Amino acid sequence: MSWARALAGVGIGVVVFLSGLVAMGGWPSSPACTPVQARPAWTVAREWNEATLDAIRRDLPAPTVHARNLFHTSAAMWDAWAAYEPGARGVFIDEDHDADDVAAARNEAISYAAYRVLQHRYADSVGASDTIPQLDQLLEDRCLERSQTTTSGDSPAALGNRIAAEIIAEGLADGANEPNGYEPLGYEPVNPPLEVAASEMPDLIDPNRWQPLRLEFMVSQNGIPLEQGVQEFIGPHWGAVEGFATPPPGPDALPWDPGPPPRLGDPATDAAFKDAVVEVIRYSSRLDPDRTELIDTSPGAVGANPLGTNDGTGHPVNPETGAPYEPNLVDEADHLRALAVYWADGPASETPPGHWNTLANDASDQLAPDLRIAGSDSRVDRLEWDVKLYLALNGANHDAAIAAWGAKGHYDYARPISMIRYLGALGQSTDPDGVAYHPDGLPLVDDLIEVVTEETTVSGARHDHLAGHEGEIAVRSWLAPDDPERRTGRVDWIRAVAWDTYQLDTFVTPSFSGYVSGHSTFSRASAEVLSAFTGSEYVPGGLGTHRVPARSFEVEQAPARAIELQWATYADAADQAGISRLYGGIHVEADDLAGRRLGAACGRAAWARARQHFGGTTGGRI
Repeated sequence: MSWARALAGVGIGVVVFLSGLVAMGGWPSSPACTPVQARPAWTVAREWNEATLDAIRRDLPAPTVHARNLFHTSAAMWDAWAAYEPGARGVFIDEDHDADDVAAARNEAISYAAYRVLQHRYADSVGASDTIPQLDQLLEDRCLERSQTTTSGDSPAALGNRIAAEIIAEGLADGANEPNGYEPLGYEPVNPPLEVAASEMPDLIDPNRWQPLRLEFMVSQNGIPLEQGVQEFIGPHWGAVEGFATPPPGPDALPWDPGPPPRLGDPATDAAFKDAVVEVIRYSSRLDPDRTELIDTSPGAVGANPLGTNDGTGHPVNPETGAPYEPNLVDEADHLRALAVYWADGPASETPPGHWNTLANDASDQLAPDLRIAGSDSRVDRLEWDVKLYLALNGANHDAAIAAWGAKGHYDYARPISMIRYLGALGQSTDPDGVAYHPDGLPLVDDLIEVVTEETTVSGARHDHLAGHEGEIAVRSWLAPDDPERRTGRVDWIRAVAWDTYQLDTFVTPSFSGYVSGHSTFSRASAEVLSAFTGSEYVPGGLGTHRVPARSFEVEQAPARAIELQWATYADAADQAGISRLYGGIHVEADDLAGRRLGAACGRAAWARARQHFGGTTGGRI
């Protein structure tokens, strides 16, 4: 199925649902019911957040849609909590309520608000047969009746239902085109599709613009089979969606303009465009499993980058311990491939905005019970911490989707696979008197990008397996395993017109344009919020880790040994996520670095907006 058609139908049943919400009545909770809580340490907000992440893992990986669902669920829970907190202000509904048992009232209102939003948003999703029963069970485990649908009155159930009804109604007109399954509005790619399995590059109308891929067998990044066919751009209209703290999108649906990326043929940026292409090829060549060079990947050697750069040289000491970071010596090729795989958010993942929710929950667990928002002297309980964290974090992620996809829709920028194959098909641009010269071809680089000649294809020469392709351009890049006996890939000379990404051949690249990187934008926005919210740029303990088991990759039987990824700060983790997409062949540097800067703007604005709601300095929809 196509991405857009698979997401269609989300609006089905909205009228019936809303009419049910305004109906009066329903049965009260059974007095004999005993609440069931599988994870007693989790607050009600954490339970619904985890249920949202489960729903995302089962569904098609549309990060724009899931970021919006995370935000709207978080805002629903916040509005329910804030209604019982003097001075706090809601996002969608701003009401003041009293209760004899405020804790119980909050739990009930939060549950109904989150349940109704999620039940509506995931009713027709992929995986709904598991998601909807999970949501139903979570409500019932709290001794709450699904049939309690009233939106009138001051009861916690009515408040929660009323909040959900308002969010659902506003969501039908917020620019996402939810009633029509989030279908893009009026977008058509300018370039013909690229047949990935073929080694012929079609003529491009504009090599700076996005080119859809045609795959023989297409599987979504989280493993859901799709119909054979051509990619469709997911969310080119998303820059016009109503956000949390984004400025007005303007006529170009571009709330934050990162400026244009480098373009081929533009005298001011042509060289930068080609340099970026060469860099991605070089990154691919470093994935060679036969290389045995060890590198130190500890926070003492890597990280602390100034925003929008990779110029950091690490952190001198762990501020939690006061001691230098222990070296983390790993095989470079294994490490780089582990970066590409872990941060890709592949099969059964929560997509990037959900991934940062899991990191935030882990950090909260480590900091508890000493929870102090923004480093305040006052401790807060876990429910207050959770609802405030989710509002700020997912407000930032929702805005990051709007900002990043606004740029994607506006600039419609090419992906590396199209860039490399197109330039390689033209020839080389280094030697005007040499073979296969074309001013828009690939730059020649010794031992990386070369012209195939009769001398280099003789038996035993470096291009001997490319005999018959003399006069073409060859690049040293990663090659997927080509037979059952060889379970790992390798790096070798290949024709530039056959270059491929470090991804499964059923996926290759995401179904939308490259500039800016969504991973970079989501990640830096989240890092900004987590740093501000926790009061420290450093992760708890000053050291974050993730263990990648040996031979755990989907792409190949790798790494040879387990790899531990490490970072000291939330920003370090975000930078890893960003650059990992270059090693995976998904993005060029401009996509990544501009995305980091854009994400920082989203995160800072969302944090400032969230604090207004926390402190009640303004009311209603600010």
